[in-house]
Amino acid sequence: MMDLSKYVADLICFFRRLGIRAFRAMGGGGGGGAEEELTAQETALYDRQIRVWGVDAQKRLSKAHVLVCGVNGTTIEFCKNIVLAGVGSLSLMDDHMVTEDDLNSNFLIPHDESVYGGKSRAEVCCESLKDFNPMVRVAVAKGNPSLIDGTFIDMFDIIVVSCASLKTKLFINDNCRKRSKHIAFYSVECKDSCGEIFVDLQDHSYLQKKPGGEPEQQELKYPSLQEAISVPWKDLSKRTTKLYYAMRVLESYESSEGRDPGETSLSDLPAVLARRKDMCDRMSVDESKIPTSLLERLLAAGKKEHPPVCAILGGILGQEVIKSISCKGDPIKNFFYFDDADGKGAMEDIPPTS
Repeated sequence: MMDLSKYVADLICFFRRLGIRAFRAMGGGGGGGAEEELTAQETALYDRQIRVWGVDAQKRLSKAHVLVCGVNGTTIEFCKNIVLAGVGSLSLMDDHMVTEDDLNSNFLIPHDESVYGGKSRAEVCCESLKDFNPMVRVAVAKGNPSLIDGTFIDMFDIIVVSCASLKTKLFINDNCRKRSKHIAFYSVECKDSCGEIFVDLQDHSYLQKKPGGEPEQQELKYPSLQEAISVPWKDLSKRTTKLYYAMRVLESYESSEGRDPGETSLSDLPAVLARRKDMCDRMSVDESKIPTSLLERLLAAGKKEHPPVCAILGGILGQEVIKSISCKGDPIKNFFYFDDADGKGAMEDIPPTS
C-alpha cells in the first residue's frame, strides 16, 4: 500500500508546469521508434520533462498514437496529461450524448447546452483538447468499441478502455494481443470514490535504475485480462485488496444481466449479495473478503465519478502510459486500486509472479 497525497500533489504540479503549449506533432510509425531528432524549439519547450525522462523518451512519445474508448471524467484527465506531454496523436471514441453525470465529472464539458447540445462526448472533448495543445493531433473516431477490427487497432500503440462492458474489454484486449505489432492495453474505471486500472503490456522490456545509478534491463510478462480475472481466489495473496473482489462480483453481476458498467443501483443489492455468496462458495473464500458496505458504495455510485479520484486515476494512468512508451521505470503489474475511504492506492500482481 502507498500514501498517494504527496505523489498526487507532485504529479499535478508537474503537469501544470508543462503549460498548454506543445511542439510540432511528428509523423511516422508507432511508439517503438525514436530515430528522428527533436528540433531546438521542441527541446527548449520540453526541457523540464526531458530532464525527467530523457530525450529518447520524448522522441518516442511524439511518435506514439493513442486511442481512448469511452470518454468520462477519468479518461479526460488522462487525455489532458498526455496531450500536454506531447503525444503524437490522440483519438477519442464515444458516440454517447452528454449527460448530467458528465457535467459533474468532466471538466472539459461546459455547463452550456448551446455548446454541448446534440454533440457526443468525444466531439465536445476533442475541441477542448485541441485548445490545450493545438499542435497535437486530436480527432474523433466514430464507431462502437465492441466492433472495432484488427486493421483499425493497428493504427495505435496504446489503447485505453473505460465505461465498457467486460465483454468489450476482453474483446479489445484479445485483439491487441493478436496483432503483429506491440499494442499496450489499459482499462480504467472510476466508481465515485473508488477506482481500478488494469494494465496489459504483454512482454515488456524496460530500464530500471539500480542503487549504483547504472540502468539494468528488466523483463516482465503480463497476463491478459481474461487470464488475470480467471485466477482462483483461493490462490491469491491474503493481502489482496477487498476492492479487487468487489469489482469482480459487480462485473459478474452486470455481465449476467447484460448491463454496462454503472447500470446498477442499490435496488440490485439483494441480487448482488446472492452473486457474492455464490462466487465465494465456488472460490472457497469467506464472504468477509467483500464487505457489504463496499458493495453498497459501488452500487450507489452508479455512473457517477468523484472528480478528485478522476484526477488521481488519470494522473497515474498518464504516468504509466509514458513509462510503457519510454520503456523506463517500473510499470504497474497489473492492477491498481484506489479508495478515497483510506486515501491509499494498492498495486496487485494477479496472477502472482511465481
